[in-house]
Amino acid sequence: MSAPAAESTDILTIEDLSMRFPIRGHGLFARTTGEVHAVNGIDLSIRSGEVLGLVGESGCGKTTLGRCIVRSEQPTEGRLHYRGPDGRVVDLAALNVRELRPYQNQVRVVFQDPFSSLNPRMTILEIVGDPLKAGRIARGSELEERVAIMLKRVGLSPGHMRRYPHAFSGGERQRVNIARALITEPRLVIADEAVSALDVSVRAQVLNLLRDLQAEFNLTYLFISHDMSVVENICDRVAVMYLGKIVELADTAELYERPQHPYTEALLSAVPRPDPRLRGSGRRHRLPDNFPDPANPPSGCFFHTRCQYADEANCVEQRPDLRPILQDHRAACHHAEKLTLSGVEIENAS
Repeated sequence: MSAPAAESTDILTIEDLSMRFPIRGHGLFARTTGEVHAVNGIDLSIRSGEVLGLVGESGCGKTTLGRCIVRSEQPTEGRLHYRGPDGRVVDLAALNVRELRPYQNQVRVVFQDPFSSLNPRMTILEIVGDPLKAGRIARGSELEERVAIMLKRVGLSPGHMRRYPHAFSGGERQRVNIARALITEPRLVIADEAVSALDVSVRAQVLNLLRDLQAEFNLTYLFISHDMSVVENICDRVAVMYLGKIVELADTAELYERPQHPYTEALLSAVPRPDPRLRGSGRRHRLPDNFPDPANPPSGCFFHTRCQYADEANCVEQRPDLRPILQDHRAACHHAEKLTLSGVEIENAS
């Protein structure tokens, strides 16, 4: 199904996307008693060739949004306008299983857990080569050759392709995960907490690998993470998500140094400072633990129940739009222009 053309720089344009899960009672004939609003009317564009970070607390809907993009979940509402290599734009949310198949090779995912995401009964050759086999792209000696080339590109020995996952470390397994995602030569990769399960000593290696592969294959990443320190080092832009909605969006340096939403300020205040002389110099903005119920979101601004700047006249009654505050910097806060929020200084990674 064709859709209106997106901007030439956008590989994916998300429009009014929502994902709701039914809440059912107990018993065989249990009725639906409510819905969990995991993703709540999101508008977001991913530019071709960029690394867009998606951050927020656990349970805010980051992973669900990623699963909707790769269509492992069927969105309840909204559109996913994907621009293919030929320039044609299609709405991935409207495609059936058969129509979606060609695009599943172009939009791939790197999973979080390098242990549970690999089938222990399959060899590395079978795991990495499975997308080629399922998509009828290659088989036999051609498949084996392509797997060998991809394993070498992610820093693994092709001679180990007939070993099973248990023979590899966590970092090596995640390299297998990356190889499986890239074996079909995709254009857009959803990296869902791709380094959060790894030891700190291995994270930098995998992040550098992702950067190198982006340059080599001309990839676009949606990098989902709860770790603001990791996002700082790899992302070009950052979208901040709270209770299923995007509440701030800006270039990485701009967002870290000049946050325009109180929730972003709280997330940034928890970023550890590597310089011992600066530790303890910033004020930690601790949020109350009363995270709202996604099945019954608050009125007005979803964040007002935990926000120290909220007022009853605006925040409790009116839902703020994600609007421009500064150049290329958008925030969903009624008081953004009046607040002076604390950020952190960052050094751009080379």
